Amino acid sequence: MKLSAEQRAFAARLGHEFARPELLVQALTHGSVAGPGRLDNQRLEFLGDRVLGLAMAEAVMAADPGAAEGALAPRFNLLVRKETCADVAQSVGLGAVLRLGRSEMLSGGRKKTALLGDAMEAVIAAVYLDAGFEAARALVLRLWGPRIASARSAERDPKMALQEHVQARGEAPPAYVEIARDGPDHAPRFTVEVRLADGRREAATAATKRAAEQAAARALLARLEAEHG
Repeated sequence: MKLSAEQRAFAARLGHEFARPELLVQALTHGSVAGPGRLDNQRLEFLGDRVLGLAMAEAVMAADPGAAEGALAPRFNLLVRKETCADVAQSVGLGAVLRLGRSEMLSGGRKKTALLGDAMEAVIAAVYLDAGFEAARALVLRLWGPRIASARSAERDPKMALQEHVQARGEAPPAYVEIARDGPDHAPRFTVEVRLADGRREAATAATKRAAEQAAARALLARLEAEHG
């Protein structure tokens, strides 16, 4: 199988020459266009998620040899979450070469966080299957490099911080409820409310459900810290 000019250019941006180009084609094929004899990228995304996890676990440990697990975990979570994968995908122009069905294209699929994040993980798996873990790790380090370096100073995950705050006081973990969703399919806005067992709650709106949850958790955490001093 030969790659198109756009796919070859994308592979060059990745810095990997595929011995089995069909793997890259599969990684870039969304389920909306898969059919008889044409594989989509879902299975590769499953594998790529695990390859990324191992490569990133090694990377965050190497970046801070003296850090405890409690410090490494939030950095790792920040670096492997779907939003970060999508951001990396955008940095290499992955959206432009995604193979999408008509409905996905019309709904802005080339810019959707979930599609971009999944495809980026599938690309990592394609490199892994094509050339092994060392090549996949090199790709991850190359594309995530600046993010790995800055993760140490990144803000602590507010959802984790809120859960630790309430559990330290013997309270039940917070619950997150989506209370509204508006906007077009290609640019939705989510409103999420975080609730505690005692009735205290805060809501926030963002472009992704995760971001809305984090913003709501941050607001409620600030309120609790102000109350408790």
